[in-house]
Order: sequence, then structure tokens, then C-alpha cells
Amino acid sequence: MTTSLTFYALLGLATTALAFAGNRHLFGGEGAGRVSALEAVYYLVGLTSLCLGWYFNIRYVHTYEHASYVNYTKMLFSNWASDSAAQDYTIVNVVLLPLWTIVDGRRRGLRVPWIFFVMSLFTSLAFSVAMYLAFVERQVRYAREDAASRTA
Repeated sequence: MTTSLTFYALLGLATTALAFAGNRHLFGGEGAGRVSALEAVYYLVGLTSLCLGWYFNIRYVHTYEHASYVNYTKMLFSNWASDSAAQDYTIVNVVLLPLWTIVDGRRRGLRVPWIFFVMSLFTSLAFSVAMYLAFVERQVRYAREDAASRTA
């Protein structure tokens, strides 16, 4: 099971790196400048979610002999309360997140906006949303500075 945890961790790192690489124009010398307070909050919330999620996922993998995505999903739907939360989580993660990040990300000028959905499969929904919001915050500042430099 440690092999699968390592594999998913590497995929999480790879998708996160791809998001940064695809949008490197936001982070370089001509980018959006320093991290804003709001952007920092998004990164902090995202990293906190990532650590908490991985803590629980590692415990799940080490507790259950047949740990898998299928068993994990079945366990999400184990009582009426968790059924309600699980259906909400599933619809947000599998339907709304890709629609939102791809459509809104393209409108805002983000590159590879679909990567935030893929990232959510290997990190966490909250981490992916937080990263998306941080990138949007940076993109807004980048576009504002770019427009100001064109008019100057």
C-alpha cells in the first residue's frame, strides 16, 4: 500500500507542478509580483487541507486491507449523514470543479485550467480549489498590471 501512496503523491506533485509550469508567466519577473495577503490565505488553506487529507488517507490505507478508490467511495456512503456529504462532494469534485475551472479559467486567461480538476484526484478538492483561487488572484493582478503597462 505504501507504493500506491507514493504513486498518488507523485501524481499530486506532478499535477501541481504542471499548474505552476503552465502558468509560469504569473510567477516570473514580469509576473504579478509578490504574494498578496489573499493569495497567501489560499495557499495556507490549501496546504492545510492537503496535510489533513493525506493524514486521513494514509490512516485509511494502513487500516483497511483492501484499500482502494472503490472501497473508499463505498465507505463515503455508509449512513444518511455521510451519504448527504458524499453526494455533495462527488458532484462538486467531478462535475462542478472541472466546469468552473475550465470555463472560468479560460475566460480569465489561465493556462491549462483543466489541471486543477486532475490535481483534485491526487491531492484534495479543497487544495485544488485553493490553488485555483490563488492562481486566479494572481492572474487578476497580472492582467491589471499588463493593461496599465500598455496604457502607459
